[in-house]
Amino acid sequence: MGSLSQTHEVPHSVDEECSHLLPWLRQKAGAEISSHLTIGKSVYGRSLFASKPIQAGDCILKIPHSLDLTADNLHPSVSSLLGEGVDDDVKLALVVLLHQKLGQASELAPYISCLPRVEEMHNTMLWSNDELEMIKTSLLYEITLQIKDIIEEEFLNIKHVLDRFPEYFEDVTLHKFKHAYNLDFFNHDIDSETRVLNDDFEPVSKVIAGKNYAPGDEVFIRYKDVTNDKLLLQYGFMNPSSEYHTVLVEFTVPQHDHLHAMKLDLLDRHLIPDEMGLNVINWFIVRNVERSCVEGRGISIELRAFARVAMESGSLFPQKMPQWMGIPLGETTLPLPFPIIWSSCELQQLAMEATEDDGHLARVPLKNKAREMEAHQFLRLRFDDMIENHSAALEANSVAFKYYDYRFLCPSKIIYYNTSSSCTRVHENLQQSLTRAASPTLSGKCARRMQLARDLLTNDLQILRSASVWLKNYCEALKV
Repeated sequence: MGSLSQTHEVPHSVDEECSHLLPWLRQKAGAEISSHLTIGKSVYGRSLFASKPIQAGDCILKIPHSLDLTADNLHPSVSSLLGEGVDDDVKLALVVLLHQKLGQASELAPYISCLPRVEEMHNTMLWSNDELEMIKTSLLYEITLQIKDIIEEEFLNIKHVLDRFPEYFEDVTLHKFKHAYNLDFFNHDIDSETRVLNDDFEPVSKVIAGKNYAPGDEVFIRYKDVTNDKLLLQYGFMNPSSEYHTVLVEFTVPQHDHLHAMKLDLLDRHLIPDEMGLNVINWFIVRNVERSCVEGRGISIELRAFARVAMESGSLFPQKMPQWMGIPLGETTLPLPFPIIWSSCELQQLAMEATEDDGHLARVPLKNKAREMEAHQFLRLRFDDMIENHSAALEANSVAFKYYDYRFLCPSKIIYYNTSSSCTRVHENLQQSLTRAASPTLSGKCARRMQLARDLLTNDLQILRSASVWLKNYCEALKV
């Protein structure tokens, strides 16, 4: 079950429900699985703990591949009706659901009974739509909705097969189907060097300790060097202080741009594929930008290249023109005092340069300083807009969390005092969503997800502000 700890010394108790799991694995494997570990419960959920001193480099767990739960474990009568186009993840979820239905009659009952319960998991794809409203200003919201739609489509595609086997799948819902995707016992620590390895010479998976553990210490592994967005999406937790925190931002070429089609084609052919693997050319990952960093490391070269191509004079600026641009336009949008509209010939020249070089488009600063400045002003205005929206959502979330318990007594008495129209709108939407989502039995789950939303938005804000400050300084330097 995925979670995070700032210390390995965590109070825990023996998990009586799962005390049989390791002996059962040992019996099934016909060999020792682990003499170093025991299963217990801590504030982070069900976990593995050191039962005796562990030294860095020790093999603390060894699982034969014959015990791996895979799509091949699905009953042939079910698998044959699914067809070849069904993903293995779907089949594996059905394996879990089938054995959950069998209960103690299942040969895998000792393992299945120890899997995390749905109420213990906080992956955003398990959040209700009302709960997702808390992170609506983040693109993780959009990604989560896309993945939920994909899973729902997969569920509907196999529903006719489930209906053929009511003895196995009669009570399977979409929510239960989604829950069956996310299962493990090890907890995550970004600083842990303990990893799962596949042995090249024998069919086993081994867990090798990356540090020393004293008896009673919780044993952590590092899942992967993944961003907090992915951790929250896939595992239901995040590291608020992680160096791997990033912000996913979206930029588009204005629809009314007379070279809209040409720019999209150039970006599609020459821009590096997106880091999230979503095949979306206008989504970019932004990391924290050190103010002293001349290169602006954290704002990717691909994003700056996109801005250089996507910009169009006048069309990218809001009605309130910032004074730091050095152009006193007041409250209205007027044509800029220098000609910086791209021509088709100039764009073709950029494409030729990219082809003759390394194939990448607009990777170096433009020779025309006016164009270079506008491209980076475009980025900063987008970041500033995100900062305002994130701040409003974070403020609304914090107020809602502060009065969370009180709302159960009298929801209508919560009053928000922020006079900003955007903040008021976010406050009202969040209050309505959380009031619908909350109940006395779900209060702990909802509170945990509110905290996760706050952590996500807080870290997003830090990164967005660092990027905005750097872009401001970069544009000021161009004026010299």
